[in-house]
Amino acid sequence: MNRELDGAQPTGDAIAELRILVVDDEPANTILLQGMLRRWGFTNVVAITDPTRVVDAFTQAVPDLLLLDIGMPGLSGFDVMGLLADWLGSDTPVPVVVLTADVTDATKHRALECGARDFLTKPFDPEEVRLRVSNLLELRLLQLKIKRHNDDLEERVERRTHQLELSRLELVHRLAAAAEYRDDDTHRHAHRIGRTAGLLAAGLGLASGAAERIRLAAPLHDIGKIAIPDTILLKPGKLTLDEFATMRSHTVVGARILAGSSSHLLRTASEIALTHHERWDGGGYPGGLVGAATPLAGRVVAVADVFDALAHRRPYKQPWPVDDAVAEILSQAGRHFDPDVVAAFAGLDHHALVEGEQTESAPMLAAHRGTGLQTAV
Repeated sequence: MNRELDGAQPTGDAIAELRILVVDDEPANTILLQGMLRRWGFTNVVAITDPTRVVDAFTQAVPDLLLLDIGMPGLSGFDVMGLLADWLGSDTPVPVVVLTADVTDATKHRALECGARDFLTKPFDPEEVRLRVSNLLELRLLQLKIKRHNDDLEERVERRTHQLELSRLELVHRLAAAAEYRDDDTHRHAHRIGRTAGLLAAGLGLASGAAERIRLAAPLHDIGKIAIPDTILLKPGKLTLDEFATMRSHTVVGARILAGSSSHLLRTASEIALTHHERWDGGGYPGGLVGAATPLAGRVVAVADVFDALAHRRPYKQPWPVDDAVAEILSQAGRHFDPDVVAAFAGLDHHALVEGEQTESAPMLAAHRGTGLQTAV
């Protein structure tokens, strides 16, 4: 017992405390084996003479070594190993030592095929029993240590991944804040767009992960506006044709800023930035896409963005009454907006969307939530 794992050497006490299960229908054999094992210092030895109880024994406390008789009536050792397949085939399989008086090759081969690791021939040679049990338990202890070590590494990786995701989300929030800082006095427009877009995605029946991705990516829809001059972005009056062309470029600029990331979230944000001004009837920009040619995330954010723009003050307009803004959205189903997205919008609490009271976890959807609108992002 001189093998090491990360500088830690298995101790005799640690091996002696490992659980040994002896299964043999002959009480004399179980008594003999228990006596020998305990005499050698193995303190956790359990014996069973009824093979039908083995699965229950494993369920209650998985042993570290199974000494299993092959020639038992009713339920043979081969049958028992079949019932224990999940435990014998796990990433830390329980070693099985077959107890048998049948030393033919056929028996050995079948036992090995069923998952046995070693053999003890009846009548037992005490020194052979001690050596085989000790060697297998030492190996078992090392396997358990490796398993704990790997589990610890996996936990560390998960924690680090979570930390990286939090950092990525913080970056997204900061980018969204930068995009809205120049033309939104409240600095809440991006947050509201994300919340409304998430509710719409959920209302369309998207899986929670896809809906959450849209919610998190939507606030970056106008990131390209950082490239638009203040004279155009903050102009209180109507834009000229040239100024409007410049304003339109924020979609392409935003998509380029966010493009090329390995993050699924930022790829969705790039898609939204590019397409949230497309129209269902093909009259939008920059691509003039028609109908479902616009990605669903862009269609969702289009509704959320226009409603929020109508219901709040902008440099060039006063806020519309909420009911008027809702009526405008509903009237544009099949023209400006995807009818399915408008149907999901119709079931939301619109005053709560404007006032900031409704959260993404509490959508108030009407009967059309059950229409089975399933579209992947």
